[in-house]
Amino acid sequence: MNPYAKLISVLSLLLGSTITISSNHWVMAWTGLEINTLAIIPLISKSHHPRAIEATIKYFLVQATASALLLFSSMSNAWATGQWDITQLTHPTSSLLLTIAIAMKLGLVPFHFWFPEVLQGSSMTTALLLSTVLKFPPITILFLSSHSLNPTLLTSMAITSTALGGWMGLNQTQIRKILAFSSISHMGWMTIITIYNPNLTLLTFYLYTLMTATVFLTLNTTKALKLVTMMTSWTKTPMLNATLMMALLSLAGLPPLTGFLPKWLIIQELTKQEMTTTATIMAMLSLLGLFFYLRLAYYSTITLPPNTVNHMKQWYVDKTTHSLIPPLTSLATLLLPLSPMILTTL
Repeated sequence: MNPYAKLISVLSLLLGSTITISSNHWVMAWTGLEINTLAIIPLISKSHHPRAIEATIKYFLVQATASALLLFSSMSNAWATGQWDITQLTHPTSSLLLTIAIAMKLGLVPFHFWFPEVLQGSSMTTALLLSTVLKFPPITILFLSSHSLNPTLLTSMAITSTALGGWMGLNQTQIRKILAFSSISHMGWMTIITIYNPNLTLLTFYLYTLMTATVFLTLNTTKALKLVTMMTSWTKTPMLNATLMMALLSLAGLPPLTGFLPKWLIIQELTKQEMTTTATIMAMLSLLGLFFYLRLAYYSTITLPPNTVNHMKQWYVDKTTHSLIPPLTSLATLLLPLSPMILTTL
């Protein structure tokens, strides 16, 4: 891809995200989302592979539909109330349409169908952008309009997203699809707490971004795209694979690691809101995700491929890794002791 075209796309992504997260007017927020959509399309389709073209078309159609719904929602609210302010969404139909639009943008169930396919057709770096940077503007709109949305609808979508994200990830062999269903599951955790503690939604998103960036950058270094290639990558970079195992376990939410913090705080907040049953269901559904995270960690560090696999064993190469991987790995595994300070800010 032409370096100038790549630079323009990346700068447009930053511009679109900045416009959306800093705007208080619906039209400006919609404009930022449209800039983001148009900026990521060249990055998805840059490989000129049929799978990448298919992913680009799917992404464009879904995002265009979601943006149209968001604009229609804000226009109908302005028609009924005379307000274009994001925080003044009071019309019931507009709130419902906005919930659908944000669910499509984030990949929540039942509008999740596009996300695994788009990630599978993208490169690792583009998949990282789709999983993190491009989900920040919709999360911000969800944060600003959280008091206007239907709690029952959001809770049901969150529970089904967590269930389906864990269930569908069990039978996958493509790593990008596994991480896509992992993202759907984590979006369920963020959505369920939006009504009761929006700050906790942002904290969960920040920590999810931190852990996902660590995993994606590590996999991009080892060039592992399937479980079979992941099983042989330890011979190339044994130390990096050991840290990948820690990042995966943190993403699963195991206690001594950073990923345990948001799940702990969300379950605690749900219990305070007298939603003990919902908190129990969410905790049980996270075990589904734990299974495939443990499988990824097991494949990356412990097992050797069986003799029937037609894949050459990799030689150890002392190659330089991405400079962001060491600090990201440290943050993705060691932030739990900061929980008392974080609790005082929420």
